[in-house]
Amino acid sequence: MARNGKAALLVSITLTGGCAGDNGDKVDELFADYAGTGQPGAAVLVVHDGLPVLTRVYGLADVERNIAITADTNFRLASLTKQFTAMCVLMLVDRGKLDLEQSISDVFPDFPQYGSRISIRNLLQHTSGLIDYEDFVPEDSPVQVSDRGVLDILQQQDTLYFDPGTQYRYSNSGYALLAMMVEEVSGQSFAEFLHDNIFSPLGMTGTVAHQDGISTVPNRAYGYTVDASGISGSDQSPWSAVLGDGGIYSSLNDLAKWDQALYTEQLVPAALFEQAITPKYEDYGFGWRNDEFHGQKRMHHSGSTSGFRNFIQRFPGRRLTVIALTNRRDPEVDPLAEAVARLYLDSGS
Repeated sequence: MARNGKAALLVSITLTGGCAGDNGDKVDELFADYAGTGQPGAAVLVVHDGLPVLTRVYGLADVERNIAITADTNFRLASLTKQFTAMCVLMLVDRGKLDLEQSISDVFPDFPQYGSRISIRNLLQHTSGLIDYEDFVPEDSPVQVSDRGVLDILQQQDTLYFDPGTQYRYSNSGYALLAMMVEEVSGQSFAEFLHDNIFSPLGMTGTVAHQDGISTVPNRAYGYTVDASGISGSDQSPWSAVLGDGGIYSSLNDLAKWDQALYTEQLVPAALFEQAITPKYEDYGFGWRNDEFHGQKRMHHSGSTSGFRNFIQRFPGRRLTVIALTNRRDPEVDPLAEAVARLYLDSGS
C-alpha cells in the first residue's frame, strides 16, 4: 500500500458501463426480477484491478417520478456505513486523538459507570454488550432518533447483555456511539468529518451522511416495498436518522473510489487498517466481516434498512470487488451478489 502517492490516480474511476464480457447476460439473468417496468431496482458493479469490468443498472430510483437508476444514483447504504464509521475512528487513532483501548467513559466522563468497562475496540468489534437502542424506539414511532438520541438512551441504562469483550453481539448502538465519539474529539459533526476527511479527498462528490433539513442527497434513490399488493414507499423508519450505524448515501461511482482507496494508505497506514480486517469473535473486524468464499479471502458487509438491501464484497488477493445496491425492502441481495462473485472468480478475473 503506497500512502498518498498513487491514491489520487487509483480512485479516479468513473463508471461508463464497463466491459461485461460473457458474464453480462448472466448477471442480467440473475437480476431479472429488478428490471421490470415501473419498479424499484438495483445497481451492480464489478471492479477488477482498479477498472470496472461490469456495470449494470435496473429499474427506477424514484418510481413516482419515473427516474431511472444510474451508476450515479445514491442509495442509502444502511450498515455498509459501518466501514466508514470505523475508518473515521482509525483516522483519529492515527492522529493521536483516540486510542482503541480507551473506554466510553474516557471520552464521555458523564457516561454511566458501566462505560468504563467498554473500550473503543469493543464497540468496533461488536463485543461491547450494549443494549440495542431499537428496543427503546418503536417501529411506529412518529419521531426519528438521532445518534445523540442513542447516546441519551444508553446513558439511561445500567445493564449490559454480557461482560465487554467476552462475546459477540451485533450492535447498532455501538456504531452510533462511535459517531458521537468522532464528533466529541474532532470538534466537527460526524457528517462534516466524513465529508472533509473521506468523501472530499477521495472525490466521492455525491456521497453524503444525510441529515434531513441540513443536507440533500443528489440523484437519490427512494426505498420501496414490492409485494403481492403492489409497490409502496418504505423509505424511512424511526431509526433512519442515525448516521453512525447506517446513514450514508452513495453510488456505484463513488463506492468504486472508496474501494480502490482501501488498497492504498491515503486514509490510514496499512498496519492500522489491518486491524479492521482482523476478527476477534465470529468474523467481524472493524466495520467489515472477514471470511473465505469460493476459496478466496473476503471482506464483506450487508446493509438492510426499511427500503434498501445492499451488499459489498472485496477479494483483495484477486483485486476483485462486487457491489450490489437495491432500493427494495426485500429480498436480501447477498445471494445474488455472491452468484456474481462466483462468475468472476471462476472466470479468472
